[in-house]
Amino acid sequence: MISIYSLSALIVAYLLGSIPSAVWLGQAFYGIDVREYGSGNAGATNTFRVLGKKAGIAVMFIDIFKGFTATQLAAFIGLSVTGPQNSTQFVNYQLALGVIAVMGHLFPIFAGFRGGKGVATLFGMVLAVNYQAALICVLVFVVVLLVTKYVSLSSICAGFSFPIGVVFVLQSSIKSEVLYGICVCVLILVTHQKNIERLLKGKESKVYLFKKKQGL
Repeated sequence: MISIYSLSALIVAYLLGSIPSAVWLGQAFYGIDVREYGSGNAGATNTFRVLGKKAGIAVMFIDIFKGFTATQLAAFIGLSVTGPQNSTQFVNYQLALGVIAVMGHLFPIFAGFRGGKGVATLFGMVLAVNYQAALICVLVFVVVLLVTKYVSLSSICAGFSFPIGVVFVLQSSIKSEVLYGICVCVLILVTHQKNIERLLKGKESKVYLFKKKQGL
């Protein structure tokens, strides 16, 4: 039976995920709705492209914080419901809250249900559930980004590294983490479908972190 605390936590998690940081920041400080430019996504990567590094970094950290905070709401539901921290039941509650937050980011009630791809929010969720797996994802993301300059490819590889890291590196015994990792892979493939098509055609935009592209 779902308690009032569990239901309240799920609602709060969705509302946290629904905070459209890219949209609000762009409109408040730049007079721009990032969804009308670039890739059309309300996420950190498109904010980087449209508004620059400062805005992009701010959006990225806010979106990570959304996922992390929503996932940590499990600690406020009560041990009588979730069980002790690090138990399978507690982790399951964390995953449920994190998934709801990601859904909020994808379909934000505060922005006409037009959100981003949820990568940063997913990372915040992973960070809260298993920080070691999160570090593996960060390492993979950075390496792929430095080599290829493709944020989308880096996000896809980082997403796939989560279940691999959980199973083969960290050897987690919590089955729900593995199942969640598989779901992450599917979600990333779905939300990055257009990016994958552009990558295959050689038309995906690159991001240069430390120097400007020659000729610009």
